[in-house]
Amino acid sequence: MSGSQQAGERTVGGTVAFGCSPEVAFDYLVDPAHRAQWQSSLARVEDVVGEVGPGQRWVDVTRPGLRPAMQTTTYERPLRWAEVGTWRAVRATLELAFTPTATGCDVAYGFRISGPGPLRPLGLLLSLGSVLPVRADLRRAARICEGLAPR
Repeated sequence: MSGSQQAGERTVGGTVAFGCSPEVAFDYLVDPAHRAQWQSSLARVEDVVGEVGPGQRWVDVTRPGLRPAMQTTTYERPLRWAEVGTWRAVRATLELAFTPTATGCDVAYGFRISGPGPLRPLGLLLSLGSVLPVRADLRRAARICEGLAPR
């Protein structure tokens, strides 16, 4: 995972194995229309602007009621994808990298939650506390993608 970090910020993440091609995993994961199927914190997606690709924008409606504005910032099918979300002074980034394997692909993920001044340490704690839920969400997506893969 790449990207610049400011002092006190840290990108966290891991890798999840998908039993489908990088193309199938990429197309499924990057489409906002699919997000509520695999992202546990998400109730729905609203106000999608643009086609799936760089610059596409939408609003995530989370189960707690937050409504971050989202935008695709990197779109290199089927290798890399990234988004940024903002809600008030909080900013969250997610990057995905897709690597072919003998049984499908590995999806490496990196994310960072950040904010200015006194919110910076909270962002790091939220990032660290989100590693397991994000991994669980991607594992759910992997199971769904395996059902989408041509046999």
